[in-house]
Amino acid sequence: MKTKGNKNTKVNIVTLGCSKNVVDSEVLLTQLRGNGIDAVHESETDDAGVVVINTCGFIDNAKQESIDTILRYVEAKQEGLVDKVYVTGCLSQRYKDDLEKEIPGVDAWFGTRDLSRLLKQFKANYKQELVGERILTNPGHYAYLKISEGCDRPCSFCAIPLMRGKHISRPIEELVLEAKNLAKNGTKELLLIAQDSTYYGIDLYKKRALAGLLERLADVEGIEWIRLHYAFPTGFPMDVLDVMAQRSNICRYLDIPLQHGSTKMLQLMRRGTTREKTEQLLQTIREKVPGIAIRTTFIAGHPGETEEDFQEMLDFVERSRFDRLGVFTYSHEENTHAFSMNDDVPDNVKQQRADAVMELQQGISHELNQQKVGNTVKVLIDRKEGGSFIGRTEHDSPEVDNEVIIDASAGYLRTGDFVPVKITSATDFDLHGIAV
Repeated sequence: MKTKGNKNTKVNIVTLGCSKNVVDSEVLLTQLRGNGIDAVHESETDDAGVVVINTCGFIDNAKQESIDTILRYVEAKQEGLVDKVYVTGCLSQRYKDDLEKEIPGVDAWFGTRDLSRLLKQFKANYKQELVGERILTNPGHYAYLKISEGCDRPCSFCAIPLMRGKHISRPIEELVLEAKNLAKNGTKELLLIAQDSTYYGIDLYKKRALAGLLERLADVEGIEWIRLHYAFPTGFPMDVLDVMAQRSNICRYLDIPLQHGSTKMLQLMRRGTTREKTEQLLQTIREKVPGIAIRTTFIAGHPGETEEDFQEMLDFVERSRFDRLGVFTYSHEENTHAFSMNDDVPDNVKQQRADAVMELQQGISHELNQQKVGNTVKVLIDRKEGGSFIGRTEHDSPEVDNEVIIDASAGYLRTGDFVPVKITSATDFDLHGIAV
């Protein structure tokens, strides 16, 4: 019988949710293997004695997926297929006390900052010498680099501070070391992530230090693309734009979640800005970094959102012509500021509003893509799929953005290589081309 702490026990790590959870799972995987434990990520075979589920607790759909996954593995344990089920991550951090009562088949629950305690279940120690080392779970030519943890923002709708705690920046030296190790192992693209990347450095250096971090990372040999995600618009550090414009290996790409286009709604959401200030910021970004692709997200149906507020957001999207855009329907989350408000927009209206934004964006994306036909662009090849190679331009992040589809019959392309591609046609969200 396999038991806790047996180094021969295989451990399967299952990850749900966002790229930040992926990084946490990769760190856990690295630490377990560094302790001589046979650990895998999302094993396709049912031969693991212990399963660690890294959960998401962001919105209702994500929470339900996490609960369903936990129940599935608890059932596998009852059938004798698994010995131990451990649960970690955001859902566990937020609802541990309730979940312990409702799902007694789980052997132990851990929060988002309980890595050392989780390792002790395997009689393993947190190895400081592995800081900066990471086993990747995605194709090795790109890697997520988490520059900070937690968030100090008071946004009305967001439960992330409840799950991830206060903002903690990672030291520049540690991040540069990790980037060098990744580059040494073949990583060519770094995707910088955080709950709030533009707040980076305030706790450590008493100033916003994202620009300095970008400069140091841009100096790492072998890193050809650096991509910036989750930039908070209020207090945006303008020196970041100067570094972007100066350094050729920092992608002309910015993921900046704006959440709404109505000043009234931005105030209700406690975003600390107005539509007018947001429009001025967008104009400045585009002036300082010509050709930049801006990705954003919006929320439809926040408490208090009237038809007039929604129309204001729709007009804002139409004027702004974002390159990439996503929409969430509002989720009424316990212990958030907005939970004290009346969730007064019916679910079907939330969905209709979200659909209307995406329909508008579909047309904008189609027009912007048509302008690229005939151009030759630098493309990073991610994978082969059927008779096509699939890649991305510097304007596209993995999984969430547009892709470039290249006919494979014209010749072989290697995953992880940069290839010049002439764009021959375009659809609403993808480009088609031939390698040149």
